[in-house]
Amino acid sequence: MKEIGSVVYVSFGSVAAPREEQMEELAWGLKNSNCYFLWVVTESEEKKLPGNFLEETAEKGLVVTWCPQLDVLAHKASGCFMTRCGWNSTLEALSLGVPMVAMPQWVDQPTNAKFIVDVWKVGIKFKVNEKGIVTKEEIELCTREVIEGERGKEMKKNSIRWKELAIECLTRAAMVSNFSPSSNPLEMVSKLTELACSCRASMELLMELSVTNVTLAPFEARRLENWSIGFM
Repeated sequence: MKEIGSVVYVSFGSVAAPREEQMEELAWGLKNSNCYFLWVVTESEEKKLPGNFLEETAEKGLVVTWCPQLDVLAHKASGCFMTRCGWNSTLEALSLGVPMVAMPQWVDQPTNAKFIVDVWKVGIKFKVNEKGIVTKEEIELCTREVIEGERGKEMKKNSIRWKELAIECLTRAAMVSNFSPSSNPLEMVSKLTELACSCRASMELLMELSVTNVTLAPFEARRLENWSIGFM
């Protein structure tokens, strides 16, 4: 079993298709960070991985074609989520207290990344070079910063605060919806996502809660002790 907050979870969704050059930079950046990682690479993208990458990272990493994202984010070993910043993924990580490394591409992703970095202060954003590529050096730097750095500690602290606010948000939403808050974090995040996708009312509540004095109900996150991430 890996230490709390020591694993980097990487997933860019089923639609994103990074260029081969970017996949190589991601691969070697993760390897050079020396952090444990779980990387979701769809079957159509597997051919873009460097030929010897899987063998060279077998002790530190695991590459899969799919995984239950909520379970991964809820696991205590998850310390960082490398994401394209799609709305659902952003809300899930925010609600489960996982800091993020943002790699936005299109539509609402840059806006979501702006909130992650500058408003909620729960993550950092990759810088791209003149070719629009995030280099392996940048990937290593940002990954290590979130997992091991001083800024990462502050991001984690903020992430926990937003997790608590999400619980308060659901408590409020229960007053106007046909559901009751649950002690199961996965069930609560699923419901929060459903509400947010319908009208984004949940985000308005979260933003309101971020600037008001609220009393948070005690909440003990489910540990999922019997669940493991492949190599854990």
